[in-house]
Amino acid sequence: MNISLPGESRSGNRHANHPEDQNPSPMAWANKILAKAPTTTRGHIVAAIGEFAGTIFFLFFAFAGTQVANISSNTNTGTNITTTVAQKNPAQLLYISLSFGFSLAVNAWVFFRISGGLFNPAVTFGMWLIGSVTFARAILLGVVQCLGAIVAAALVSVLFSGGLNVSTTLSTTTSLAQGFFIELILTAQLVFAIFMLAAEKHAGTFIAPVGVFWTGGSLNPARSLGPAVVQRSFPDYHWIYWIGPFCGALLAAALYKLVKSLEYENANPDPEADTLSHAVLPGAEDQNPENHENPDNPDNREPPRSSPAVNGSERSDD
Repeated sequence: MNISLPGESRSGNRHANHPEDQNPSPMAWANKILAKAPTTTRGHIVAAIGEFAGTIFFLFFAFAGTQVANISSNTNTGTNITTTVAQKNPAQLLYISLSFGFSLAVNAWVFFRISGGLFNPAVTFGMWLIGSVTFARAILLGVVQCLGAIVAAALVSVLFSGGLNVSTTLSTTTSLAQGFFIELILTAQLVFAIFMLAAEKHAGTFIAPVGVFWTGGSLNPARSLGPAVVQRSFPDYHWIYWIGPFCGALLAAALYKLVKSLEYENANPDPEADTLSHAVLPGAEDQNPENHENPDNPDNREPPRSSPAVNGSERSDD
């Protein structure tokens, strides 16, 4: 006669009812491994996944809009003609700008709680300079951002006809020095805006400006790297799309630390803080008509006030 202990029978039933416990899935193995990892390591992994996916989504939408804008239909022959930078018209530039701007706004909101919604090595560098991210996370996020940009460019190259036409290029009237300083100044403005809207926890929307035309509007080294890798084409001025944004982030960080050290909050008090303070001024709750119409509401009653005489009489009764 075979007698099984209660624990053994339950275990047998559990494996019989859940065969996946005997053959765990790769996701289950991954969960077990992550559960044993330190909290900091898990945070780095989650942030890297968020930045990788977010950069792909952000740049895929932006590159797709750029690809469509750069390929115009010829009504006479029915063929597609790929336009060059010099041939772009204001409508094309506006379409490209809106593609980048709306894609960035949406994906930054989606991934903000996961990884910060940076999608830009220059922005990540700036966040490290002001201490918002650690050095290890900054390096990790910069790598996955570049990989995500390459994947996004490859997807657009495969899914859209006409050849990939989303590279950042200097216009014929822009010199290297001009391109460098345009990238530097625009990126500095972009990064400083992110500092004040995100790092300072203002109740403002996360919308970053997008500059287009003079330099191709990179402001993002990963954005320029992705198409260059997919096309295997690196122009001799490709360096300005790296050095310019990183110098711009450095300038923005210096300005941010300067105004922080001077306590800019005292120079112009936050009007939002004033609004919130007005909402909780003493007596403001008494202006609610419901409180006057329902004085017997237990929530509106004041606690009984005690006096030495009352307390003394109560003690004498005891």
